[in-house]
Formats: sequence, structure tokens, C-alpha cells
Amino acid sequence: MSAHTDHRPVPAMPLPRLAALYANEAWLELLKLLRTPAFAAPTLAFPLAFYVFFGLVLPGQWSGLDRPTFLLATYGVFGVMGPALFGFGVGLAMERENGLLALKRVSPMPIAAYFTAKIAMSLVFALAVVLLLSAAAVWGGGVRIAPGRWSLLVAVLLVGTLPFCAMGLWIGALARGQAAVAIVNLVYLPMAVLSGLWIPLMLFPPLLQALAPVWPAWHLSQLALGVVGQAQSVPWAWHLAVLLLFTVMFLALAAARLESRGER
Repeated sequence: MSAHTDHRPVPAMPLPRLAALYANEAWLELLKLLRTPAFAAPTLAFPLAFYVFFGLVLPGQWSGLDRPTFLLATYGVFGVMGPALFGFGVGLAMERENGLLALKRVSPMPIAAYFTAKIAMSLVFALAVVLLLSAAAVWGGGVRIAPGRWSLLVAVLLVGTLPFCAMGLWIGALARGQAAVAIVNLVYLPMAVLSGLWIPLMLFPPLLQALAPVWPAWHLSQLALGVVGQAQSVPWAWHLAVLLLFTVMFLALAAARLESRGER
């Protein structure tokens, strides 16, 4: 007797069940990281500690700039980069190494839910960092920003996590385990410094100032500084186009790498 193969299409999952599946995956991803002190504590504490020290405690003035307001924008960029790069880069690399990604791929769960959960995690941690920085800026630095402008700053910073999620995805697809930790650290801190997130680029040598546009963090920082009034005549369309280009480029590189390894 010949075996019978059923070629009938698999019925689509009902929308409410699919939404619940995505929400549950995002919740589990958030719980996993909250229970990982090595991720959660530095992600939330480092940007705040650096902002308090450089923006509120360290004496001195910058000509033409309000330092607490300037650094609220730039440390906001620094703060939202971390969850995206480490959550995607290191998280994906570790899960590829221990076989979790392969398990997710053969499960009934859409693989898109896995990546959506990581994006949601990045946004939640990014929002928490921005709220902590904003509280320190208002209560410790006397920063005053109109509610509408502050809401725009939050929106810019949250949307601005996407290029770094894509970059992290590429790193996670490229490397495994502890190698991804090293690569992310080699990218994260130098990019923050060379983009002028810790101190203004006007204090840097001319060559480093000229090279700043190669970093996506610089483009996001210019948008954030424009929102809070610490940068004039910001070409919004150009910065947004460059950030979109970075996002598409790193997504394409990550997809090609995962496809080559049969892990997409």
C-alpha cells in the first residue's frame, strides 16, 4: 500500500490567537531579561550614572549649549542603543549557540514572533532609560521641556532603536556566544564616543568631526538635539533617510547570513 500524503493547506491561525502568541512571546522575552541582572542592571543604570556625572555633577559650561539638556538628548541615544545592540546581538548569538533558535524555527510559532519580541523588549528598556534620564534632568538639572516636545523626543528615540536592532541582528547572525559580546562592546562604546554622545563633537579634532556621519548614532543624536533645541537647522529628511538606509542594510546583511546558515 502506498503512503498517502496530505497536501491540504494548513489553516491560518485565528487573529486573536496569533496576537496572544506574539504578546506572550514578548512577555516571556521581557521576563527573561529582567531576570538576567547582567543585562538589566547595566542597561538601566549605566546611562543614568553617566548622565548624572557628566551632565549634573561635573562642573563647567559649554559655550552656547545647555549641558543638562544637551546630554539628555545624547545620553538618551546612548541609552536606547544598549538594549537594541545587546538584546539582539548577544541574545540572538547565545540562542543560536544553545539551539533555541533552531527549536523556535521548528515549533508552530511564527518565527516573526521571536524577532518581534526582541524589538518589543528593546522598546520597553529604551523607554525605561529615557524616563530615568528625564527624571534626573528635570529634578537634578532643572531641565524644562514642553510636554509636546518631550513626547517628540521620546518618539524619536524609540523609533531610532530600529537601526541598532538591525545592527544587533547582524552581529547576532554573524557571531556566536561570547564573541558577540566582544563585538558589541567594540562597536557600542566607540560609536557612542565618536558620535559625540558623551561630549560635543566641537571639542573633537576636525578629522573625527568630519567622520561622525558614518555612525548611525550621530544621525539619531542630531534629531534628538534638534528636538530639544540644542542643534539648529537640522536636516530631518537627510538624517531619517540615512537611518532608514542603515536599517535596511543591516537587515539585508543579517538575512543573508541567516539564510546561508539555514537559520532564517
